[in-house]
Order: sequence, then C-alpha cells, then structure tokens
Amino acid sequence: MTQVTKNVLMVLTSHDALGDTGKKTGFWIEEFAAPYFVFKDAGFNITLASPAGGQPPIDPSSELEDFQTDDTRRFDNDKEAQALLANTQMLETVNVDDFDGVFYPGGHGPLWDLTDNKTSIELIEQFISQNKPVAAVCHATAALLNAKNSDGTMLVAGKAVTGFSNTEEDAVQLTSVVPFLLEDELQKRDADYQKVADWHAFSVQDGLVITGQNPASSSITAQKLASHINA
Repeated sequence: MTQVTKNVLMVLTSHDALGDTGKKTGFWIEEFAAPYFVFKDAGFNITLASPAGGQPPIDPSSELEDFQTDDTRRFDNDKEAQALLANTQMLETVNVDDFDGVFYPGGHGPLWDLTDNKTSIELIEQFISQNKPVAAVCHATAALLNAKNSDGTMLVAGKAVTGFSNTEEDAVQLTSVVPFLLEDELQKRDADYQKVADWHAFSVQDGLVITGQNPASSSITAQKLASHINA
C-alpha cells in the first residue's frame, strides 16, 4: 500500500512593530522551528505562508541566546528551511484543498495582523468545514478569535483552548503594549480557556482545534496536529 504524503500549512505573521514602543516584534523563532521539524521528521510536505509573503519578521528577542533550543540551532544549520522561510507564499494564494492541516506559530506579531485578517479567518473556517485540524501556539491563538463555525457561532465558544496567559504577558511587561490580552478575549467569546503555571508546556485539543499556551508548548502542539493528521 502506497504511503500518501501529508501536506501541512504554516501561517506566519508579517507584522514587525511592537505597538508604539519603537521596538521590533514578529514571530517567535522557537515556535516556528520546533513545529517545522516535527512536521519535517514526520515526512510531511510543508508550505509556509504569511499575509505579505516573502521573509516574515523574526522577533529579535527570540534570537537571544537564552531562548535558543535544539530546534532553533537545527534551523540555524538548515539552509533548506531558511530558504523556505525567506520565500513564504502570500496568504491569499493558498488553497485549503491542498492541505491536511494548518499550524500558526506565535510571537506578538499575530495579535496585530492575524486576528482580523479576513483571508486568514476564511482559511481557518474552510479548514474546519472540511473537517481538517487547525493548530496555534502562544499568541497565535488570536488567529482563532474571530473565526466562526458554519452555523455562525464563534469557533472557540465552548471549546477548551489555551494561549499566552495574562500572567505571562505581565511577566514580559507588555500588558500595556499589546492591543488586547489574549486570555481575556478568549473568555469574552465563551471559550473554555485553560492554562498551567507560567512557561510550562501545555497543549489542549478539542475536536479540530489544537492550541498551545507558550513557547514551551510549540512542539507538543505540533505533535498533536501531526497525530491528528496521521490518524
């Protein structure tokens, strides 16, 4: 029996300004690298996309030595992965029919450009309507906030979800900088928001929706998505 190769889409932020601070943001490199290698090692075909296409902005803080992991170091030595990241597709060119699931890496950028992005929201809704899993980690859970089910109800309403917590936002001293607090917004939409202690790995799956709390949760969130796709 021929093994059918699975196709996964990763959607990254194109936003690089950290509010009005004058500092840069983007996606958190570990939250991309760890899932990328989960999917690569599973034999998946990986397609990268972002609202603007091209090279998405890496949060400079995530490149500091304290935040490097085996996966980020592996990425630093993987020319193929770097070339793929430098040439992401424009999000509007993506066809959901071509993929078995989607993963959104976090970082603060998604709060600004993926929360209300109509193309991204439509993609998420199409994945769900086609019975395909949608995964997000850390701040990227914001991409799910305004997506709806086919009956018009909010996608996250009544679902067990997680994402960067209020206490974690406070710990990085960005509570007054971010456009909203993700934990609060999920609860406003009647999500069953769940979390563990700050910076501990935590991922939850509720049907087709898979979410992770923070950078430490990126690998286990990707593993849940890969397992669902392979089931």
